[in-house]
Amino acid sequence: MSSRLYVGNLSYTTTVETLRAFFATVGEVRSAEIVTDRATNRSKGFGFVEMSTPEAAQQAMQQLNGKFLDNRPVRIDLARPKEPRPASERTASQRPATPPPAHTPGARAHQPGRAQVAPTRSNQTRAPERKQRRPARRRLREEETPRWLQNKRLLLSELDEEF
Repeated sequence: MSSRLYVGNLSYTTTVETLRAFFATVGEVRSAEIVTDRATNRSKGFGFVEMSTPEAAQQAMQQLNGKFLDNRPVRIDLARPKEPRPASERTASQRPATPPPAHTPGARAHQPGRAQVAPTRSNQTRAPERKQRRPARRRLREEETPRWLQNKRLLLSELDEEF
């Protein structure tokens, strides 16, 4: 039996020190870690604790499972070994480094994690097209002016006369 435990339903404010102290009431703690998001450095709400012996781990599971830590009931299970992820799920930093291909005129620059496309007529860079000018707006004739705009103009002209 393993002495590594999964601890779930942790509060986002729980620290490694409070997690270690929580498990120290049952037995000696070898290590404690809280899994955090790399981008935000915020807790993901779970962590792992390694007890000194498998018996201490079993005792911690029995005594502490469902107990409250930082106002949340924690869930404790035996930690499963990390399973290797398939190559398609790897992040860009975990992919093997490949040298960028030789530059071909009209081809896009190499971007890691993006498949290279052979240059064809459809994806080659083209000369920029001239921007078409929008026709100038003309003033509406009185009969084309919407009714609400006519009323607004009438009100504004009446206000100007008063002052």
